[in-house]
Amino acid sequence: MTSLAETGQVTPETLFYDAGSEQWSAIKSNAELQTLLFPEKTKLKLRPQESFSALNTAPAAAAPITVDDMLAAAEGRTAETKDKSDPEIAMARAAKIGMWSAIVILLVSAAGEVLPAVDVIMAFTPAKLLAQPLVLLGLLDALLALLLMLGMVTLYPVVRFRAALGLGFIGFLFWAHGQSLPILLVAAASTGLFCCTLFVSVTAVIVVGLVGLAGAGALTYLLLTT
Repeated sequence: MTSLAETGQVTPETLFYDAGSEQWSAIKSNAELQTLLFPEKTKLKLRPQESFSALNTAPAAAAPITVDDMLAAAEGRTAETKDKSDPEIAMARAAKIGMWSAIVILLVSAAGEVLPAVDVIMAFTPAKLLAQPLVLLGLLDALLALLLMLGMVTLYPVVRFRAALGLGFIGFLFWAHGQSLPILLVAAASTGLFCCTLFVSVTAVIVVGLVGLAGAGALTYLLLTT
């Protein structure tokens, strides 16, 4: 009868033969039998929701994170990640600053070397150009600056050679005339130009760039006013 009760073929009103009373009786009249065949089912109850505080929940007043914020964090430009910046990003930034510093130094130097002899350039006489070596050096500086603007950083060895050539050649010209201040300015400009193509530290590149620019600017002013 248990299997019949489980399949629903027997109900509490179903009659069964009671051997003790020798008569047919309903199952519900026998409490023990009814409990055996139809046990009371346990009711499932939902527990009340317990309050908890999540560890990774953002505060209600927190600003949403944007793509710019994520990029700034990756580059170490936020307060939380400034000590974890990628060294390659810093080196790339230093290289870019160095390139533009070298371009400016070359252009300023070219101005001081070419402008005093602009009439020679306009005449475009080979003999007169050869007699003005600073003009040729100025044209080289302008060409190198233009190529660096186009991103040809593979010319850095040529730029370093130009820096050494400028220090030796122009320095010798001023030394031959007994001028010491221009020699110091040439040394500053050439050293700054040379180091701008070598250093990969932002601070170092800025320092040598300013030194080179100051030397080139002062030398150009001296050449244009004397």
